[in-house]
Amino acid sequence: MPIPSRADALALMHEYTASESLRKHMLAVEAAMRAYAEKQGQDVERWGLAGLMHDFDYERFPNAAQSATEEHPSEGVRILRARGWPEDVLDAIMGHALFTGTPRTTPMAKTLFAVDELTGLITATALVRPSRSVLEVDARSVRKKMKDKAFARGVSRDDVVNGAADLGVDLDEHITFVIAAMQRAADALGLTGTPASASASPPGAAT
Repeated sequence: MPIPSRADALALMHEYTASESLRKHMLAVEAAMRAYAEKQGQDVERWGLAGLMHDFDYERFPNAAQSATEEHPSEGVRILRARGWPEDVLDAIMGHALFTGTPRTTPMAKTLFAVDELTGLITATALVRPSRSVLEVDARSVRKKMKDKAFARGVSRDDVVNGAADLGVDLDEHITFVIAAMQRAADALGLTGTPASASASPPGAAT
């Protein structure tokens, strides 16, 4: 089934999501999904859309009760299905939330689950650095923050670990790969910050 254009998807995401941090989270997941799709020889645009839209309904339908059939992500999937979105993308979006009980049977679905929580942890790790830059984040610093239960407590460490295992990839390699994907999208994610290399630039140089 043909997929929507990224421009149309982005407009819909913005229509439903006012929070800048939530928008950037979806952009981060999109970046990771596109990178994995390219690595695995999959449809980059299709995988990117799954990442871009996986939380687009969260702000309006937050689902505090974690209903398997109401609110996020079920409501968002219903909205997208009514617009003709392909079922493989919708299944991946449903599967990123454990409480829906949707099995993750495709590489796309497994990858979306594996990168979702991890991108949040990487973002949080970047934002506590003096530079506030993802360009200075590495797997070691992320693993260190993972051990601190008080840090980014909303991020499920189990999902990060289990997601990598389900993909069949080493956790450190997975973290490094997703960091690299986010670094390439640092401007869009607002995570360029003021890295040491930029701080050391001569007066008048672009930063």
